Amino acid sequence: MTFRKILLASAALTALSGMAQAETVLKWGANRDIGSLDPYSYGDSFTINVLNHVYEGLVRYNADLKIEPALAASWEILEDKVTWRFHLREGVTFHNGNPFTAEDVVASLERVSDETSPLKGNLPAYVSSAVVDPMTVDITLNGTYPLLLNDLTNIHIFDREWMVEHDSLLPTDIGSGTEGYATYNANGTGPFSVESRQPDAKTVFVVNPDWWDVPQHNIDRIELTPVTSAATRVAALLSGEINFTNDAPVQDLPRLEASPDVNVLEGVDLRTVMIGFPFRDTLASGEPNPFKERAAREALYRAIDLDLIQQKVMRGKSRTAGATVAPPIPGYSEDLDTVPGADPEAAKALLAEAGVPEGLEFEFNCLSDGLVNEEQFCQAIAAMWSRIGLSPKLDVAPRAVQTPKRTQGKTDVYTLGWATLPMLDAYSPLLQIFHSKVGNSGVFNWGGWSYPELDALIDAAGSELDTETRLDLENQALRMVKDEIIMIPLHQQPMAWAVTGEVTEMPLFPDNKPRLWYAQVAE
Repeated sequence: MTFRKILLASAALTALSGMAQAETVLKWGANRDIGSLDPYSYGDSFTINVLNHVYEGLVRYNADLKIEPALAASWEILEDKVTWRFHLREGVTFHNGNPFTAEDVVASLERVSDETSPLKGNLPAYVSSAVVDPMTVDITLNGTYPLLLNDLTNIHIFDREWMVEHDSLLPTDIGSGTEGYATYNANGTGPFSVESRQPDAKTVFVVNPDWWDVPQHNIDRIELTPVTSAATRVAALLSGEINFTNDAPVQDLPRLEASPDVNVLEGVDLRTVMIGFPFRDTLASGEPNPFKERAAREALYRAIDLDLIQQKVMRGKSRTAGATVAPPIPGYSEDLDTVPGADPEAAKALLAEAGVPEGLEFEFNCLSDGLVNEEQFCQAIAAMWSRIGLSPKLDVAPRAVQTPKRTQGKTDVYTLGWATLPMLDAYSPLLQIFHSKVGNSGVFNWGGWSYPELDALIDAAGSELDTETRLDLENQALRMVKDEIIMIPLHQQPMAWAVTGEVTEMPLFPDNKPRLWYAQVAE
């Protein structure tokens, strides 16, 4: 009997060993960490995207970036034209086993639209929501509004019972340093749940065996590791320490492409990289702010050699932009996608016209963990501004350091990338960046500008149900943004992912958002 037990134990260990070896693991090396486990904590598309594997919305984008049902099975607009009724999916449970109901939807909508929520601008037309019955919710808007479904793709649904238990009914906020239980813990309905999290080190997600949908992936485990150094990230990929990165450095693509064990996936991101200006009376130094004058803003624009940045800094992989939205985005028009061309002498003349003093010092705020090659293009632009007689003080630091400066108006000129997510429409930047800061509008209007005529165009577009008329209003608004040089568009940044041979399926999406429930890893 003892010998038989030994044999049985040995067989069991062998089986367990085989199971462990068969586990499929996606080792994701990202250029930075997520900011929080709370998707409402900051308007950061990377954090929101990662957490979209844990939390879900009422609707979602499918593999073709078309809107389809998710936690809502169907919906309709009621006779008053401002109330949308959502019929919820039956049989869905949260990761802790709690059933999904209408109470969860209402609590989540109230949380994300709270006055203290950094993402309140993601639901610009929202007024209120109400439980009709346990599996039906009504959402009331402030008027007719054509883009609610687009907005709801990234409004993640929380478990109300879990939020009450952990005093988390109110949102957290990375920018203000407001934390809570949801900052370090998660409980969604998505295809993966959070197993563990070590900020700035590793976050581990494991497959949710009770997911309501039919999995198209075969991943058992996702290990998200921030690898901020581009060189280290490339070395980790080549050595097999990671098997996927959504940020393959453009300068290292030839080296990666030369490896027989690596596949590079390339495209151009929807994200438009821009430079924003302060419109307040004084600079961060307390000196008078010349950038309130259009001529001063144009001077900085004319000093930038966009071709040189595209060729040298971005290695020919970016797309130079003249408009603040990318060509695939509704509202874009080719006639707005023009650039003035670099002309340092003209820039100097414009500085003189605006009365900008020689050697003017101002803060130029950039991220060390943000856009593709951000530190390098910021250095190049700062040098170009220096050549026309200005003295930009380049301030490069991680997002966690720079975000409070930006949101609190404690810096001057700054970078911003905007991909129109989750809306995928020009109304997104128009409302959240270029509209005056009021209510849910202008959440990312860090410069403090205000153009009543522009606001009127944006507001009209936001209530227009006729698509052609709405896009014309958006185009007029984008034209005003361009004419006033509220921000300087630089480029749509390159998008390069890379996988090792063991990753057999990894769809590349133009919004640069990995959707790992479509990925496959060799078993």
